Amino acid sequence: MTEPADFDVVTGAFSYSGAAIARELQAAGRPVRTLTGHPGRAPAGTAIEVRPLDFADPAGLTEALRGARALVNTYWVRFAHGQISHETAVARSRVLFQAAAQAGVRRVVHVSITHPSTDSPYPYFRGKAAVEQALADLGLPHTVLRPAILFGGNGVLINNIAWLLRHLPVFAVGGTGDYRIRPIHVDDLARLCARAADATGTEVIDAVGPERPAFIELVRSVKDAVGSRSVVVRAPGPLIPPTARLLGLALRDTLLTAEEFQAMADGLADTDGPATGEISLTQWITDNKDTLGLTYANELTRHFR
Repeated sequence: MTEPADFDVVTGAFSYSGAAIARELQAAGRPVRTLTGHPGRAPAGTAIEVRPLDFADPAGLTEALRGARALVNTYWVRFAHGQISHETAVARSRVLFQAAAQAGVRRVVHVSITHPSTDSPYPYFRGKAAVEQALADLGLPHTVLRPAILFGGNGVLINNIAWLLRHLPVFAVGGTGDYRIRPIHVDDLARLCARAADATGTEVIDAVGPERPAFIELVRSVKDAVGSRSVVVRAPGPLIPPTARLLGLALRDTLLTAEEFQAMADGLADTDGPATGEISLTQWITDNKDTLGLTYANELTRHFR
């Protein structure tokens, strides 16, 4: 097969954010190759070239990346599952970045998280900080994009809030519910990634939308939009993780981890900086009210089954 003269590589181009990023790059006229652990998800007739995301084969990763203009990396794990942990994801990310450096990739665009910190009490945020440091240590020109929460497309969080509101008589919000979140539409994130692939130098950007609702305000907005009769109540924060675990058992999924709840309650899904996305969360909820939450989005099925 003849190698394209200039192309971009996206990890997970058939997953949620990866698919949006790949579409944005293709719309800009860029050939796209994906590194994926799920090659069977490739739609028939796709123009995306598929290569395996095999961290046990660094030489294969290097060859798959050779000649690429940019690597856009979305690889991560939301929570530990089976033999996969955040520490595993950090080690795998290092392998990927080293392969990119050896292949001569000109630029890396890496999707991280708001407020990563090596001192964080949460493994997710410590791991994200470690991955950012691994990228910085290689010295490759790069952009780090830091979203908090994504919405739009077939996203999980807001859809599943809507599903629960459609099915439960009571929806419990932990603590005061006044902690704010700063969601960005997945298409806005994709545009930032495509722009970053053309940037120069090194930059770190909070990828956040124009609205900062308190979490309880978000839940009430979704409730009103979908016409739910569920009663939204405040509950003590320590009750939320075990309640989520019970619901998760019924749904055969991980609905919300204790770490995710506490990090959100600590304000780690919010930032004070300027918006870098444009799409309104409120308007999107209104525009999608008739379909939002009609089906449940199972995270374990998407990524592990």
